[in-house]
Amino acid sequence: MFRAKIYITLKKGVLDPAGQAVRAGLHSLGYTGVAEVRMAKSVEVMVEANSAEGAEVLVREICERVLANPVMEEYSFVLETIV
Repeated sequence: MFRAKIYITLKKGVLDPAGQAVRAGLHSLGYTGVAEVRMAKSVEVMVEANSAEGAEVLVREICERVLANPVMEEYSFVLETIV
């Protein structure tokens, strides 16, 4: 059993309206030193596989087909073995 901690972000150059709204809110609260905010998604998935390599293949497929929009987003993940 493996746990994948997946982190999905917008690609550089893609407009992030949610990040801009948070930045504006922070500025209105006096945090004027905040230059940029980028929002992201974090997902944890438990997968069953015979090996770490098999789990990585499965998690990549899940990310590319379901969780991330490859046109606008990029992803990374960390795989942990669960005992």
